[in-house]
Amino acid sequence: MFTLFIILAALALILVAIIKFDIHPFLALFVGAIVYGLMMGMETELIVKSISEGFGGVMGSVGLLILLGVILGTFLEKTGGAMVIAEKVLKWVGEKSVNLSLMLSSWILSIPVFGDSTIIMMNPIAKSLSARSTISYAATIVAVSLGAMASHSLVPPTPGPIATAGILGADLGQVIFYGGVVSLVTLIPLYIFVQKWVTKIPLRPFIVADEKQIKKEDRPSFTASLLPILIPLTLIILASIANYPSKPLGEGGLIKLVQFLGTPVMALLIGALLSFTLPKKFDRKLLSSTGWIGDSILLAAPVILITGAGAVFGKMLQNSGVGDLVTSSMSDANWGIFLPFLIAFGLKTAQGSTTVAMITTASIIAPIMGPLGLDSEAMKVFTTVAIGAGALAISHANDSGFWVVTQLSGMTTKQGNLSHSLGTLIAGITAILVVYVLSLVVG
Repeated sequence: MFTLFIILAALALILVAIIKFDIHPFLALFVGAIVYGLMMGMETELIVKSISEGFGGVMGSVGLLILLGVILGTFLEKTGGAMVIAEKVLKWVGEKSVNLSLMLSSWILSIPVFGDSTIIMMNPIAKSLSARSTISYAATIVAVSLGAMASHSLVPPTPGPIATAGILGADLGQVIFYGGVVSLVTLIPLYIFVQKWVTKIPLRPFIVADEKQIKKEDRPSFTASLLPILIPLTLIILASIANYPSKPLGEGGLIKLVQFLGTPVMALLIGALLSFTLPKKFDRKLLSSTGWIGDSILLAAPVILITGAGAVFGKMLQNSGVGDLVTSSMSDANWGIFLPFLIAFGLKTAQGSTTVAMITTASIIAPIMGPLGLDSEAMKVFTTVAIGAGALAISHANDSGFWVVTQLSGMTTKQGNLSHSLGTLIAGITAILVVYVLSLVVG
């Protein structure tokens, strides 16, 4: 109870500092993480280690992706390319179906791509579709984030589901199938949530350039605008397929090249380089510190720093042993398929990392699957998906994805909690209920 009190006190301190006193989220998160570590009695060396591991880890995995994604987005915006894509999408699907299209698109993209990366890649389109229509920017970006989260936690080949399936000995093909079914069903209440609730959040996008003032003849074509997004995604998907243990694409120098170019940072670098072809008249000053690259760095810096500070808080929670607290209080319970869900739910909510929550939960559940009645081949699959359902929620202040969504869109922390965070809670609960029904029918 004392540990729980400290966690809640640290979260309250961070949220009050940000919401009530308007302190920058980076400072609130960073100082809040250190205060939490001191209150928990952590060794000073471990506190420093948590800071370097948390910030350094997310910078290596997400920081460059954010910067490259913002560069790509800036060139799409300032050349009018994003508006070209937005107008085409609106013409195809109509304004009423924009959020559904964004949610399904991000769901598909986040199967091979990390959720944060998908949100970063889709943000320019979500932003322009909001600007081109009357739809709240909160609705378009949250439609993207929830679609991405739904597949990221439930459908391999993202690392969490793959590692969990491996630890539990679940058939990967069945995990992909049932994870896909569960996550698609989960999109139904999420879409209703976005349409009925998130659209009411008044948020208009800040456009770095008035795209409507760009003459149509000066804008890039639809195909040219789409290539900086499609080519990186295609490379990432091909690399994910090539990395499967069965080597479906074979081996050799060409496949190794695909695997290299398909790493998210290389793929997004290629996308950013392709975006340099979008201006009608290219000027090398665009790449200077006072040009569009400079603007991109200024836009990306706060997002990167806040995301890093959120990761520091998450790592501090992990290293303080909060995972042991959650698991020790639940591992003796006999709740069948709901136990792995609850452990993963508690771990994700407490420390912020989806992958850590899934792998930790799988390691705890694996030795006790027999007594829980989860050791049949079918139940191993459903246990894997149940863990993914738990790791969906709740994405809040200690999750880097939360800060990617709020800082890219300009949402306040309160708006983020009422949209993205609440949406992940709905997603997790829906997913476990679908898993439970499937386990009764199939298991």
